[in-house]
Amino acid sequence: MEPGNLTQISEFLLLGFSEKPELQLLIFGLFLSMYLITVFGNLLIILVVSSDSHLHTPMYFFLCNLSLVDICFTTTTVPKMLLNIQTQSKVSTYKACITQMYFFTLFAVLDVFLLTVMAYDRYVAICHPLHYIVIMNPRLCGLLVLVSWIMCILNSLLQSLMALRLSFCTNLEIPHFFCELNQMVQLACSDTFLNNVVMYFAALLLGGGPFAGILYSYSKIVSCIRGISSAQGKYKAFSSCASHLSVVSLFYCTMLGVYLSSAATHSTHSSATASVMYTVVTPMLNPFIYSLRNKDIKQALNSYLCSRSYSDPCTASFFLLSNLLECNYKI
Repeated sequence: MEPGNLTQISEFLLLGFSEKPELQLLIFGLFLSMYLITVFGNLLIILVVSSDSHLHTPMYFFLCNLSLVDICFTTTTVPKMLLNIQTQSKVSTYKACITQMYFFTLFAVLDVFLLTVMAYDRYVAICHPLHYIVIMNPRLCGLLVLVSWIMCILNSLLQSLMALRLSFCTNLEIPHFFCELNQMVQLACSDTFLNNVVMYFAALLLGGGPFAGILYSYSKIVSCIRGISSAQGKYKAFSSCASHLSVVSLFYCTMLGVYLSSAATHSTHSSATASVMYTVVTPMLNPFIYSLRNKDIKQALNSYLCSRSYSDPCTASFFLLSNLLECNYKI
């Protein structure tokens, strides 16, 4: 049989992290907990910002979009892995793998674009505070998000169409917990030169370009902060972008660490373990970073939970827990 005829019946085996049965329950519980925290935390950020009129500003509009993308980003990988552990099956069909790869690429790049847009928002707020409302008007904010979505959709569509032209000879094992574009290209038995060119060009353009934009924005922010005479003014300016800078550092450092570790060790299993940092851990930590370091979010969160604590027992319990954690955090 020709390789092209076998593409339609190919099945991919997602090997995950470990084949030891005694570790499966631990992995299932760990990832289920992280997934629920990610969804609940980011959803709470969206609800709090939407319910508080004082937070209807460009910065929190972009934060809501980032939280939504983080939920979708994690949902593309973790539920499938949990289902595989629950059913004790590692099989993923060809169509399911292509679909997962499409949405994973879409939301990963969209994360990068939104972080870049948020960096530009902080640049305008700190370097041009008197013109902030005029520059960051609702039309521009909506246009920035729309353009980000369109570019990411087109990129994911291109990458998926390029993957569809590949031929796979036999059932294939992917040493990962999800279908990743690079892994699929490496396992193809047809010529992958064009796929590699498109993949690396897109990574350079859509990954390196936004990163350069973030660096440029923060270089201008640092220059503006250094020009502020009072120490209180410098602290206030820096604190307004500290949460975003923390998220950017966490996302890029973990992603860079994944590819550097995989290149250094050439171990696909270690790469899969390291990928957990930016695919699961980073989206889970984002709500905590913005809530603990942002006074407006904490005040809005307390108001939102107070208004619902007496009508919803679950919310009341969470409200009590959050107050205890906040007291311990202050101590």
